[in-house]
Amino acid sequence: MNQPASAYFMEERHDPVEAHTLSVLVQNEPGVLARVIGLFSGRGYNIESLTVSETESQKHLSRITIVTTGTPMVIEQIKHQLDRMIPVYRVVDMTLTGRSIERELAMVKVRGGGDNRVEALRLADAFRARVIDATTESFVFEITGNSAKISQFIDLMRPLGLVEVSRTGVAAIGRGPEGM
Repeated sequence: MNQPASAYFMEERHDPVEAHTLSVLVQNEPGVLARVIGLFSGRGYNIESLTVSETESQKHLSRITIVTTGTPMVIEQIKHQLDRMIPVYRVVDMTLTGRSIERELAMVKVRGGGDNRVEALRLADAFRARVIDATTESFVFEITGNSAKISQFIDLMRPLGLVEVSRTGVAAIGRGPEGM
């Protein structure tokens, strides 16, 4: 009757947690974003990144891009629940299409002088970051690219005098001639 704890764990299978980028086309009206976010918070789902903007003003449509994590089953539940919401027209899992482009923008402020200043400029050049503000004591860099590239740039700036970071969140679009 008393089995060792290891016997219970041998039966368990854990699905991997994956990050997915969901593109959600919605009616551009007050409260829609709050309802979409409420779906996530009410069920304990985390949002890693969120961007939203009107994309078709004549049709009053907005596009919400959400990066979230979960097991494949959780991601399917999220998509199904989003699809059932009234102001939602379409939900596309950009991660599963395999034919999408994702970009993010960040502004990175670095303080420093001397060798650190020179190194920050050298790294910015290597990462194709632009200087958008410069004083004798600091720089603000603008960098675009995938999230991993931006995170790597930020990590390299940390020991050089990183002051603050402002990131936009992920924007995604499908490749090819078809629209969402």
